[in-house]
Amino acid sequence: MKLIGSATSPYVRKVRIVMAEKKLDFELVFEDPWSADVVLKSNPLGKVPCLVMEGGEAVFDSRVIVDYLDTLSPVGKLIPASNRERVEVRTWEALADGLLDASILARLEATWPGRSPEQRSQAWIDRQMSRVQTSLRAMSQGLGEKAWCHGNGFTLADVAAGCALGYLDFRFGHIDWRSDYPNLKRLHDKLATRQSFIDSAPPTA
Repeated sequence: MKLIGSATSPYVRKVRIVMAEKKLDFELVFEDPWSADVVLKSNPLGKVPCLVMEGGEAVFDSRVIVDYLDTLSPVGKLIPASNRERVEVRTWEALADGLLDASILARLEATWPGRSPEQRSQAWIDRQMSRVQTSLRAMSQGLGEKAWCHGNGFTLADVAAGCALGYLDFRFGHIDWRSDYPNLKRLHDKLATRQSFIDSAPPTA
């Protein structure tokens, strides 16, 4: 399998962590999605991550990819089989991905070079960042005093939450979410010691 992705994408990081935790072999190919010629050959949306199978078939969207990957090996099962627990874990993933969606939209509005300062909408940025804050609050409430986001062990919910929090550190270092939500800090600190999170961390320079 070949994973086409970006070193800075939190969605790609989620897939990389799942593949590492599942101990799956794959080739990692870094591509700039803004220069999407290579990506477009496999994903008509021009987005990463994109998983290319041995036969050339492509699977895209991080949620679809991780759902597929979890079926490939019984090692480190990350998504529960039962309907209720499965829905709870996938809802955690949707919440964390929603935080990422909002933060990325805000960042693009603020930094995209194709738009002049006069064309940027602070109201749009503020709206997206308010979604980031409500998502953080919901994540903190959902975690409570538990050791993990769902159940008694590490699941896709923790992978998704960890990637979302890591992206805030990477692109929005001014947001002091650790002080506001110490339980999320405890979770993030624990996840940061896992080799899969260490190996997939975005570049610092």
